[in-house]
Amino acid sequence: MNERTKGKLIIFSAPSGSGKTTLAKHVLSNIENITFSISACSRKPREGEKNGVEYYFLSVENFKRKIAENAFVEWEEVYHDHFYGTLISEIEKIRSLGNHVLFDVDVIGGLNIKKKYGDEALAIFVKPLSVNVLIERLFSRSTDSSEAIKTRIEKAEHELSFQDQFDVIVVNDKLEKAKRQTLKLVHDFINS
Repeated sequence: MNERTKGKLIIFSAPSGSGKTTLAKHVLSNIENITFSISACSRKPREGEKNGVEYYFLSVENFKRKIAENAFVEWEEVYHDHFYGTLISEIEKIRSLGNHVLFDVDVIGGLNIKKKYGDEALAIFVKPLSVNVLIERLFSRSTDSSEAIKTRIEKAEHELSFQDQFDVIVVNDKLEKAKRQTLKLVHDFINS
């Protein structure tokens, strides 16, 4: 299959709690021929998560082996022995079918994918209205301990410093507006 028939890449990155997953799911449910790229991680599955659906759950040893094999387009040790990454094989499997690939990844991972794929990728940074809004969202999710939320907030403040390196910033202050803006951005990109 030649390069022109391969799908494009749509990258959603944001600090935790900004709404990137909500916007990514909205795009997936409203635009055809887009497939979610399932990331790999070394953490244990949360209740209800299934291997190969939310993530590919790998042991720390297996994840490190794949790093050594250069099997990832990007990877990061987000917290000690908590690795996340995007398998090249996952991207190429989706693209070879002519589908576009959608990523819901952390900020550094998103920038690394954009760096590798250049104009074939649209990098979208989803920004909360403020850090205070982000804090409220993280506490309302009730999925993390107070200590984990504190760590996520510190990481979020750092990640916000990278927003200008993305192709576009979507401020998620009003969800319906952000959904409309995101759909238009993705639609225009895949049809360009």
